[in-house]
Amino acid sequence: MKDIVENIPTYEDMLEAHERIKPHIRRTPIRTSNYLNELTGAELFFKCENFQEPGAFKVRGATNAVFGLDDDQAKRGVATHSSGNHASCLSYAAMLRGIPCNVVMPSTAPQAKKDTVRRYGGKITECEPSTSAREATFAKVQAETGGDFVHPYNDPRVIAGQGTCAKEFMEQTGGLDIAMAPIGGGGMVSGTCLTLSTLAPETQIIAAEPEQADDAMRSFKAGYIIADDAPKTIADGLLVPLKERTWHFVSNHVTDILTASEEEIIDAMKLTWKHLRIVMEPSSAVPLATVLKNTDRFAGKRVGIIITGGNVDLDKLPWTLGA
Repeated sequence: MKDIVENIPTYEDMLEAHERIKPHIRRTPIRTSNYLNELTGAELFFKCENFQEPGAFKVRGATNAVFGLDDDQAKRGVATHSSGNHASCLSYAAMLRGIPCNVVMPSTAPQAKKDTVRRYGGKITECEPSTSAREATFAKVQAETGGDFVHPYNDPRVIAGQGTCAKEFMEQTGGLDIAMAPIGGGGMVSGTCLTLSTLAPETQIIAAEPEQADDAMRSFKAGYIIADDAPKTIADGLLVPLKERTWHFVSNHVTDILTASEEEIIDAMKLTWKHLRIVMEPSSAVPLATVLKNTDRFAGKRVGIIITGGNVDLDKLPWTLGA
């Protein structure tokens, strides 16, 4: 008997979110590469969410949450905890609506992401780099500010917003055999499941994860959530565990979760720099890394890869640091 999870967003919620956020986000382009197609034997389509104004897909869910607040709620602002991209995207959405935003970020978050949050008017409180420290610090900040908690991924408004990306992806490509996204807490993967389970149920959904932060893969195999408190990986956007709402979508709709090593992630990041001519975060390179690692599985398929973010410190690119 499956656990009953409350407040699971629906396909209709995703459609409403798409209309709500249209004036505030970009319909991001698709990029392809003949070289990467030849290298993998697949037809790869890259959805460039790194081209969003705040540099990440999370602006979709954040904007849906912020513009879904009534005026009384909005006056108190919003608050969250995040390793970076959700913090910057929520700050951006709050700036557009003219309301306060308070965020808790780990002290190890990339400086580029902290700078982006502050540029959009977000107020940062730093914490130790663990899930438990993040949640404890956030509880204090929210108690002090009274802002509406917009969870980075375990929030129905956020999941519905993230699901709008898959809707656009299918419209722009005319259909895919496989849709892929990196997985940490599972917000984008859940949104993809939400949309495609109705719009294109024949499309397989495969998540990608670093070997050094593989709790989602282990959860998937075990049949229940396994949460690592403080994993260490270059893919800093994938450090958080699944929660009950994202686990609902992962356990019901994901076909598989594949992993890649740190070196494989960096190599994939370099390949996209060279052949797609775009900068992506290490987290965003994990899906391509797993395709390159498992070419037999993807050969001959139309594969859609969501490039989830591009907020990197250009002075600290991993291949310039001997990583």
